[in-house]
This record gives sequence, structure tokens and C-alpha cells, in this order.
Amino acid sequence: MPNLKVGPILGVEAETAYTVIFSTAPEVQAAEWIVDGTPKPCRIVGETPSSRVWRGEQTIAAPTGQTGKKVEYRIEIDGATADCGNGRSNWEFYVPGKGERPKFAYASCNGFSSLDLMHKTEKPYLLWQEMAEKHRDGDEAPFSLLLLGGDQLYADSIWTAVPELQEWNALPRTEKITRVANTTMRPQIDKFYDKLYQSRWTDPHMSLMLASIPSVMMWDDHDIFDGWGSFPDDLLECEVFQYIFTTAKKYFEMFQIRSRFNASLLDNQADHYAFALKFRGYNVLALDNRAERTLERVMSEAQWDKVIDYLKKKTDGHLLVLSAVPVVYRDFSFTEGVFDATPWEEELTDDLKDHWRSKNHQGERARLIHRLLDNVEKRDGANSQKDLKTVILSGDVHIGCIGVIHDSKRHCKVHQVVSSGIVHPAPSRLQWIGIMTVTNDDTEYLDENRDIRISMLTPFASDQYIRRRNYVTLQMGTDEKLWVNWESEGKDDPCYPIQ
Repeated sequence: MPNLKVGPILGVEAETAYTVIFSTAPEVQAAEWIVDGTPKPCRIVGETPSSRVWRGEQTIAAPTGQTGKKVEYRIEIDGATADCGNGRSNWEFYVPGKGERPKFAYASCNGFSSLDLMHKTEKPYLLWQEMAEKHRDGDEAPFSLLLLGGDQLYADSIWTAVPELQEWNALPRTEKITRVANTTMRPQIDKFYDKLYQSRWTDPHMSLMLASIPSVMMWDDHDIFDGWGSFPDDLLECEVFQYIFTTAKKYFEMFQIRSRFNASLLDNQADHYAFALKFRGYNVLALDNRAERTLERVMSEAQWDKVIDYLKKKTDGHLLVLSAVPVVYRDFSFTEGVFDATPWEEELTDDLKDHWRSKNHQGERARLIHRLLDNVEKRDGANSQKDLKTVILSGDVHIGCIGVIHDSKRHCKVHQVVSSGIVHPAPSRLQWIGIMTVTNDDTEYLDENRDIRISMLTPFASDQYIRRRNYVTLQMGTDEKLWVNWESEGKDDPCYPIQ
């Protein structure tokens, strides 16, 4: 039997602040994270029905030169070396040098929204395997950071896997919203998420990458269940929905945020999990678009205050912004408007309401775009180097693409890169024709003077939309362009140099 139930999962929270998360049997009394022979005790940060969750921290200085170093580690529990579920007991990760141009990977949608899709996918974890090969055997330096932008696992099966929720689903709407989450239902929901994390992150290649590349993670709806935050208020606020959310949040905090001890959180006492960190000349800002989401808002004023304050103070480096749902994407507003006028509005539009271009979120979207453009202008003005990049990284839509927000008056740009999904299949040809029919990607102008133009671009060696599973690599080239490469299934090698 393996000693570790989940993990190890590497993390990074600042230039030199590395972390690890893992879970063990509940009776384990002590754990150590041993990095290049240096042991550090781990602390307990949570409990599940079947395990105890631990967090380790190490300060690892970057090599001063142009090249990095590989760092080996192992985990000891109660004095014995621990194995993971795939039989590994030793791991290593790469720490880039101070003068090195680090290579990042970005991915989202790491699972399946239905068993039917899972059964029809011949090699579910193929891209994780290819990432592992590129990380281990590539001619270039290994990945320095893995950015995961939402739907790290899919919890949609909760409605059929939890017996009490099967019964709840059959109730009329009026009874659903008044039903309590009883003492039978609550442990069933807790055990569901416990099992979900233990079962979904066990693929040999995926688990190796989570243990070998320091990562940062921000959630999206499927980490809770499909459409969370885009339901009518009476459902969203009912006791059963709220207990599911509270439980999903507990597991997300333990395994993806790595506890409230996470040093990168903008506010470790808040209801949201927005975080920011600096790493080798890049600033990473993650927006929490789920914890406080309703039909009327994406982020609370408390989160907005923290994000705005961060952007006001950030005057150097490149900026990578994690927004799970794309800010720049096709326009669904006409379709949303049609559905809003029908009796089936609630059943048909939760996915449409998720989009930033939903009518209720358009003001917030404009606010975000203006704040990012303000920050680009501020960073450019504070640096003689005028080629600082600002890139929004998103997923959710199960295709890859790239867009740009261009402020011609201030000569500022923000690019949007979408990578989705690394496991979830792309829409079928018929589904994609349907999406194209009811949406558009016409050039959009955000202001009345038409100074701010928003448009989709076309990657090199690709169609405009990459309708294949994919993940993205990002690395600054010697030409001072940030090269985006979609590592995807199929014969094409889409790429785009962000100037």
C-alpha cells in the first residue's frame, strides 16, 4: 500500500519560497520534507475522512548564473521514506538561474464532464505524458513553473455518486431550496470530494508533473460542480448548494491553494483566494472568479479592492493574469438575450452566464480591462524597457486561441491566451458549427472614441481556433518576444510571438 494518498504536489509562492502538499493516513504523527538532504518538518493543514493533509516549506535560492539546477527531494512520514500511489519515493524539480529565461507551462480543464466523454477518449492523459517527456528529455531547460487555470478536476458526478443528492435532485424546486443538508448527506458529500482528489490525480504522468514542476492553481466551476455561481440566487443560497460549496472549498484550499498559510494570497482571511507572486521577472496575478460569484457579479468589492491595490503598486516586470473564463473571446450576448426571453432561460443559460461578456458581467469586464491597461501604462512609464508583456491566461472553453486588447491612444496592449483542455476533449465538429452559428468574433470597441479595440488573432501554423486538446508553453525568446506554443494533439504546431 502506498504511504501517500494524494501528492506530493509542488508549489511556489515567491522567488525562493517552495512548498509541497501531500496527504497520509490519519494516524501519521510526523512528516518531513527533505530537499537536497536538508530536512524540514511539515505541518498539518487539514483532515479528510480518510487522511491527514500536510504542508512543507523550503527556501531555495536561485543559482546566480544563466543556468539553473535540479533539486532532489523525498518525504519521510514517521521516520520512513514515503511512496506515492505510483510507487515513486524520490523526485526532483528545476530551479532556474537568476539570469535564465524560465519556461512556463499553462493548462486547464483536467478531466471529463461526463463518463461518455471519458470512455470515448482513447488516451485521456496523452498530453500529460508528452509534457513529462518534454520536461525530462527535451533539449531545452525543464519547466520552471506550471500554471493551472481552472477545472483541475471535475466534480460533476456528485449528483449521481452521492445517494442523498440523487434523492434531492428528484424534489420539486420549492422543496429543494428549503431542504436541509442533513447528517446523512453531509458525510457523503465530504467522502465524495475526498475520493475525488485521491482518484483523479493518480495518472502516472500527471502525478509526476505535479510532483516535479512547482505549480500555482486557481479554480473554476467544475472544481465545485458545473455552473457554480451562475445559478439563480434561491438555488445558489440554499443549504444543500452551500454545503457542497463549503466542502469543495475546503478541499480546494488544502490541495490547490496549499492552505491559508500560502504566502501569495492577497488576503489570507478573505472569502476569496486571489493571489499574486513574483517569479524570475514575471508577476503572476490569479483572480478568483468562483468563490464569490453570483449572477450579478464575478468578484466582490473586497477582492476588487485587493486586485486594484496590487495593480496600482506593480510597476515592473511582465504580468501574467489568471482568469479561468476568457476575457477576450467570442460574443454570446445575442444567444443569451434570446434564451432570456424564453421559459427555458434557467435551464439553458448557466454556461452563457459564466462568460465575461454576459450582460450582467460586462461592466466588471470593462473595469478589469481598463485596470489592466492602466497598469500597462504605469509599468511602461516606470521602465526604460518598453516591451513588458501583459497576458491573460484562460481556459474553460475547450479550444485554444489568442486575442488582443489594444489601446491605440496610450499605445498599450494586453494579450489573451486560451489553452483548454489538457484532458477534456474539444467540441465535436457539429458542436463547434453550432457555437460558431450562434456567436461572433467581430472586432469590439470598448469606448465611444474607438481607442480601445478588442479582436481575435490567428496563431501561426493553425486555424484561428485550435479545436484539439492542448496545453501552452511560454518562454521569452532572444528576440524579446514572448513565444506562446500550443502543444496539441494533431499535426499542427500552433504558435504566436507576443510583442
